[in-house]
Amino acid sequence: MGKQKLLIIGHTWPEPKATAAGVRMMQLINYFKETNWDITFASTSTQSDKSADLQALGIGFQPIQVNDDQFDVFLLKLQPGMVLFDRYITEEQFGWRVSETLPDCIRVLDTEDLHSLRLARKNAVKNNKAFTINDWSGLDQTKRELASIYRSDLSLIISSHEMQLLTEELGVTPALLLYLPFWSNTDEESLKDNPEYSERAGFIFIGNGKHQPNIDAIEYLNKDIWPGIRELLPSAIINIYGAYLPDNIRSLHNPKVGFHINGFVDDAEEAMQRAKINLTPLRYGAGLKGKLLMALEQGTPSVCTDIAAEGIFHHNFSDRHSFDEPGEFIKEAVRLYTDEEAWNLKQQDGYHILEAGFNGDHYKGLLTKSLKNLGDNLEEHRSKNFVGSMLQHHSMQSTKYLSKWITLKNQQKT
Repeated sequence: MGKQKLLIIGHTWPEPKATAAGVRMMQLINYFKETNWDITFASTSTQSDKSADLQALGIGFQPIQVNDDQFDVFLLKLQPGMVLFDRYITEEQFGWRVSETLPDCIRVLDTEDLHSLRLARKNAVKNNKAFTINDWSGLDQTKRELASIYRSDLSLIISSHEMQLLTEELGVTPALLLYLPFWSNTDEESLKDNPEYSERAGFIFIGNGKHQPNIDAIEYLNKDIWPGIRELLPSAIINIYGAYLPDNIRSLHNPKVGFHINGFVDDAEEAMQRAKINLTPLRYGAGLKGKLLMALEQGTPSVCTDIAAEGIFHHNFSDRHSFDEPGEFIKEAVRLYTDEEAWNLKQQDGYHILEAGFNGDHYKGLLTKSLKNLGDNLEEHRSKNFVGSMLQHHSMQSTKYLSKWITLKNQQKT
C-alpha cells in the first residue's frame, strides 16, 4: 500500500520566519511528513523571498486559480484522500469542488484563528467600546466562518478560548472540532541553554506588518507604554522586529528615546533570547500569539494584555500575566526588568506552561487519533452533521453556479 495523499490548499505560502501562520502551517506539514503522507501544496498566491522551500522537503506544488474548472481536473488526477484547507476563505473557494469531485475525500479546516472574532474585537477598539459576544455573533463574517466549520469534517482550533466560544456560545458540536494549539518540541535540556537574566538587555516586540493587530500594538506601545517605561528606566531600549512593516511604523524609529524599528529579523529566536522582557500590548486579535510561545521557549518573560495572553496564560501559576491598563502594564514591565528574582520566577512559570499546555507529542497523538477515527467512520460522522450537509447542499449549489458564471465570463473575455 502506497502513501496516503494529502492536498493542502494554502491561503498564502507559509513564511515561518515572518508570520505565526507560517509557523503553524509548517508544524502541520512536518507532522504529515512524519506520519508518512504524500503532500501536495496548492495555492492561488505567489511565493516571496520569505516563503518556505517546500520543494526541498519533497512537497509537490500546484498553482491553482479561483473559478477555474481545471482545479477539478487536477483533483481527479491527484486523488487525495484528504484535503486540508488553510483558513475558511479557501474552504469557501474550493470546498464545494472537492465535495462534488471527490465526495469520499476527508475535508479538514485549519482555522488558524477565528477571523471573525478578530474583526469584532477590532471594531470594538476602533469604536472605543467594550467587546460583547453579540458583536461577534452578529457579524456576517462569523456566519461565513461558522458555515465553513460545519461543512468540514473536522476543524482545527488553535485556542482553548475559541473552543469554548464555539461550543458554549454558538453550540457547535464538539465532534466537529479538535483543539490543536501551536505545539512546542522544546525539551528540558534545551531550556537550560537559554541565557540568564544577567546575560540579557532591553525589551522586544515581534510582529509582522501585514497583521493589523500588530500595527495597532506598535502604535499603542509608542504612544501609551514606552514613554512611561523610559521615564522610569531612562536608558532602556526596545527593539521592534517584523516583516512588512509599513512606512508609518518605520517612521516611529527614534533611537534618542530608545525606540528602535528594525524590520525583518532572520533569526527571531536568537533576537528573543537577547532580550530581557518581551512586550505584547495587543488590543485586539484572536487565536494564539506565536510571539508569546516563542518567548516562553526562549525563556524570555512577557508582559501582555488580556487579548495577547488569551489561550496561553490561563494556568494558575505564581503570578499575574496580563495588564490592560497602561499604568499597570508599565509598572509590571519595569518590575520584571529590574527584579532578578521576579524575572527568574516568571521564566520558570513559562517553562511549566509549555509543558502543561503545549506538549508536541501529546497534540500530535491527538491529531493522529482524530484523523484515524474520521477515516474509519466518515459516513457515520457525516450522518450526524445534518447542519453541515444542509449547508453543503446550499453552498455547493449557490457557489457552484456563481463560479460557473464567472468562469464563463472570463472565457468570453479571452
